[in-house]
Amino acid sequence: MSTASDLVSRSNRLGADPKNTNYAGGNTSAKGTETDPVTGEAVELLWVKGSGGDLGTLTESGLAVLRLDRMRALVDVYPGVEREDEMVAAFDFCLFGKGGAAPSIDTAMHGLVDAKHVDHLHPDSGIAFATAKDGEKLTKKAFGEKVVWVPWRRPGFQLGLDIAAIKEVNPQAIGCILGGHGITAWGKTSKESEANSLWIIETAEAYLDAQGKKVPFGREVAKNRALPAEERRAKAAALAPTIRGLASHDKPIVGHFTDSDVVLDFLASANAPKLAALGTSCPDHFLRTKVKPMLLDLPAGASVEASLARLKELHEEYRSDYTSYYERYATADSPAMRGADPLIVLVPGVGMFSFGANKQTARVAGEFYVNAINVMRGAESISTYAPIDEREKFRIEYWALEEAKLQRMPKPKSHATRVALVTGAASGIGKAIASRLAADGACVIIADLDLAKAQEAAAEIGNSDVAIGVAVDVTDAEAIARGVQDAVLAFGGIDIVVNNAGVSLSKSLLETTERDWDFQHDIMAKGSFLVSKATAPVLIEQGMGGDMIYIASKNSVFAGPNNIAYSATKADQAHQVRLLAVELGEHGIKVNGINPDGVVRGSGIFASGWGTNRAKTYGIEEVDLGKFYAQRTILKREVLPENVANAVSVLTGPDLSHTTGLHIPVDAGVAAAFLR
Repeated sequence: MSTASDLVSRSNRLGADPKNTNYAGGNTSAKGTETDPVTGEAVELLWVKGSGGDLGTLTESGLAVLRLDRMRALVDVYPGVEREDEMVAAFDFCLFGKGGAAPSIDTAMHGLVDAKHVDHLHPDSGIAFATAKDGEKLTKKAFGEKVVWVPWRRPGFQLGLDIAAIKEVNPQAIGCILGGHGITAWGKTSKESEANSLWIIETAEAYLDAQGKKVPFGREVAKNRALPAEERRAKAAALAPTIRGLASHDKPIVGHFTDSDVVLDFLASANAPKLAALGTSCPDHFLRTKVKPMLLDLPAGASVEASLARLKELHEEYRSDYTSYYERYATADSPAMRGADPLIVLVPGVGMFSFGANKQTARVAGEFYVNAINVMRGAESISTYAPIDEREKFRIEYWALEEAKLQRMPKPKSHATRVALVTGAASGIGKAIASRLAADGACVIIADLDLAKAQEAAAEIGNSDVAIGVAVDVTDAEAIARGVQDAVLAFGGIDIVVNNAGVSLSKSLLETTERDWDFQHDIMAKGSFLVSKATAPVLIEQGMGGDMIYIASKNSVFAGPNNIAYSATKADQAHQVRLLAVELGEHGIKVNGINPDGVVRGSGIFASGWGTNRAKTYGIEEVDLGKFYAQRTILKREVLPENVANAVSVLTGPDLSHTTGLHIPVDAGVAAAFLR
């Protein structure tokens, strides 16, 4: 096995277990020899995890490869700690060969430490020692001479020099605890380095278990005890739109909800307010969570109305406090403030809401705060939790190197941060719409009568950070309410509602029964009304505007043969668009409609019998129905589900921000259905 592949295997094993390190946290390295293709001579190289990678999913392309002689020669030109950031650019002049990842700020730690293999990790147990008030004394007590304490220093070239010096004067040591930060271990072989890393983590865990206080967060506060599961999820769903709107004051973001025992137990403890106010310590944590969360200071049993009112007050206080924090430490060359809204919102008895630019980022932010809770528990169990001070947090949060990393991120897609609920989305037009919106960057909820098919369609679009499937009967207000609750708990809220669910019967007036009429109207006219009624409060409460789209039909304005019930209910839907555009416009919510025609391929309606009936009406074979519809159009083109999805994308995208009450024909041109 090559040095690089061996390093990747070790990294994947370490990164696969969350007790070892958090997502995208830490880095690993290996040193070895290869032949220089120019000189034909052996050259010593450093392989190290590149910037932004994740150990658990690392591949060889995620490694930076540097010439070790050149990297170590940087010591001779190092300008000192005040200018150490300049060394990151210098790493580029040490790279070997083409390709590979960009070297991270921690490269110096790996290159300068005199060991073949080095692991730098962020285990909760290790950070508990790193953030304990008397961490240095506890490190010696728990690990003896095998692990050395390194006082807090911001990651960079100087920290690499510090660790290299400490290893040199402590030959017996296998690693160190980095104050306020994490752990670093090393070894002569890859196997030894991994074993040393795990020994530090497991020894820390064992010490905490054996020596730690059983109730590190203080007594349980009865009034903050977790609500019953169903009650707390209902309350979370009721609070979620408001909380997302508050967290999106400066820029729209996506949400995630967690009600794990770790979170609920922390929020029920006497010391939770004090500890939450201290904030997180490990740089990886607070870069994802902001320096501290926003904590609702009402008991679990407080009403939704009282909770919402207090959350709005706390949000103003949080923004003011964060702005003051920025102004205290910002210098003339500091990046502009990135926003003063919280990324973590804690509600006693209910759980935690976390936010980010996309669902994955929001979910990971929540996972990082759970890491922080575990760290606080460990530190409080053996000492007093003492994170790095505020000034140091600011130096990292508004680090020029961190800002440069943010500026390198790709431009967001047109529907990034938006959450779309699409009814009847397990097949046909609805599935095409959901797929297109997801491709545009939105999170999507596939709402369908058939849960299995909804989940299958969601899985085809992406993982649960992109799409989920929920069971929704649009004729049942309670079922819709449950689907909306699932949506807001999954993504924090809803921005786009697509009323697409539909069925169709092809019958003349005399053949249409009262039951046929009710069947059509209950699913489409009444169903659209119920879905809009259930989702409008979410869009309104968020205060972020939004879109409602009705998939109506050419038949809403065209008098076709043998479809009295279908066409009448489509006309009902078409007028709902106009009515709701007027009513919801004051909240910034746009309501528009789309009038497709002849969408045969992939259509659930046509497959369920409508196609057979329409083919019989027109005296043609069912397989020729798509071609038949195409030939009667002006453009002579068959209409596909993707054509309807394209129209939804445009109507809900940034280019038609001032358009509401509109119906767009997607019918390849049917003159009789032109809107007048």
